Amino acid sequence: MTTGTAALSWAALRDLRCAELESAADGWGRVGNRADAARDRIDKHLLNGLRETQQGAAAESAAARLRRLNRNFQYVHTECGLIRTTLNSLAHEMRTQQRALMLALEDAAAQKFTVHADGSVSYPAAGEGLIDGRPLQGGTTTSNGLPDLVSPSGLVAPNPNVAKAQDIADRVVGAVRAAAEIDWRYAGILRRLTAEEGLAVPTSTWKDAASDAADVRHAARAYLRDAIPRTASPAERNAWWAALTQEQREEYLAVYPDVIGNLDGIPAAVRDAANRDNLQLLIGTLAGRDDADSVAKLAGLREIDRQLEAGTDPPMFLLGIGEEGNGRAIVSYGNPDTARNVAAYVPGLNTSLDKEFAEGDLKRARDTAITTQRYDPSSAAIAWLGYDAPQAPDWFGSFAVMGDYRAERGGEHFNDFMDGLVATNEVEKAHFTAIGHSYGSRTVGAATQQGGGIPGVDDIVLVGSPGVGVDRAEELGVGKEHVFVGAADHDVVTKLPSKGQALIGATAGPFTHAMGGLVGQGNDELWFGKDPASEAFGARRFRVDEGPRLISTSGLSIDAHSGYFDVEPGRDNISADNIALIASGNSHKIKSEVPR
Repeated sequence: MTTGTAALSWAALRDLRCAELESAADGWGRVGNRADAARDRIDKHLLNGLRETQQGAAAESAAARLRRLNRNFQYVHTECGLIRTTLNSLAHEMRTQQRALMLALEDAAAQKFTVHADGSVSYPAAGEGLIDGRPLQGGTTTSNGLPDLVSPSGLVAPNPNVAKAQDIADRVVGAVRAAAEIDWRYAGILRRLTAEEGLAVPTSTWKDAASDAADVRHAARAYLRDAIPRTASPAERNAWWAALTQEQREEYLAVYPDVIGNLDGIPAAVRDAANRDNLQLLIGTLAGRDDADSVAKLAGLREIDRQLEAGTDPPMFLLGIGEEGNGRAIVSYGNPDTARNVAAYVPGLNTSLDKEFAEGDLKRARDTAITTQRYDPSSAAIAWLGYDAPQAPDWFGSFAVMGDYRAERGGEHFNDFMDGLVATNEVEKAHFTAIGHSYGSRTVGAATQQGGGIPGVDDIVLVGSPGVGVDRAEELGVGKEHVFVGAADHDVVTKLPSKGQALIGATAGPFTHAMGGLVGQGNDELWFGKDPASEAFGARRFRVDEGPRLISTSGLSIDAHSGYFDVEPGRDNISADNIALIASGNSHKIKSEVPR
């Protein structure tokens, strides 16, 4: 290689040993793998051991240093992966030009032409003169040159070798020029793949790493991109990943962590590894923006990162992360590929990737996992923010504009996700539960109506539901005995009037039904159809805490709508316990409630 400085000759391109570039790439790959293994040891052994055996300021200080070392190894792993793919992609592109050159040289040899060091091509006499019939003299041509096409008699009589020689010269020079451009381009990328001095890896460094990844991705697009089965089914993606070599997997993880990490059908441990790297790249990217949306998402990402670093029990698996729309985050507590019971919770109105989601909704999933594991240790629970839930400035103005579109689109994405879990789960006859809260229940309802229902799901749990889009439990596709509903007495969302009733009572507002029954009193029609807690709907209603009243001496409260997953010491957490019984496959043990 010329590293973008000196001119490249065809002889240098011919003699280039692309295998040496690939060998260097392998070396960087080994360094990156060692860094990844060191990070894994810090995570799973050193930090866990420290948490379990030590307490106090010294232990906290040691843990902080280990976390910093962990982050350093993560950065080393990321950059080494990028260097590895850059070198392999460079070898791939240079080998393509080398093959083009060799074919031109082989053609020259077969024609008995001579290719000179400057790329010009000499050809022998051939053909017949128009006057004397003697062979036309040979000559030399260069790429885009003007060879001598005039016979001694002054009449034009081209030597038939001229065009062939011209073609060979063009191909030789074309290959060399393309190789020189490739060399220059990759030299620039490799020069930028450098780390700051010191042991710290600040956010600014991850911002540079995000830029590095974008550069490598663009450069390697012919080397890796086309093979990713973005439009395939989750089962086909799973088969694609299984068929890759370990080296290919590592390169995809290095260059496309955002794609692989969010690709349904890829194993959970792989998605987690990809998304942990992508999380740092996203943090680095968003840290350079000051708009409100980016600031809110950055706070959510940093809180998720904090929890990942601190460690949790059950362990966290980051199955999806992204900044599109209102943000994406899919977190599992417990490995859904090895768990016998897997529950996926879909949040609702006003949910977005922010600190509130990272603290509140993730806690709901974790509490569900912990409680479920009391009944069956082989259980995992997932918080699934894989769609754009409706956003509203306040509860009293929100439902007038809330429609079905986001639920329909979200249902499509939820089905893809669940299909991916089915493809990667290793347990024979695993038990899957879909849990929809608030507008998330409408999303789960929409998912049941698309493409034969939600893949793999055995039980459906609906809590705080304003309706699910169907009028009977058996329409959800799992059998009405497998549809469970929790509706707190003081949860106003579970008593919203239908859209038609809301129009009738528009002067009083849609909440009059919940606050005193002025509109739709005694009617089992809600905003999105039949009340899931009603006898007419036909689901199995389970007991939940009634929750605080909407209006009391303490003021206005909607906490009854958000308390279904709450687990608090010293309390009868009946709602969370019933959800855990269903999620663990023990629905016969739930405490039932009479339908409305």
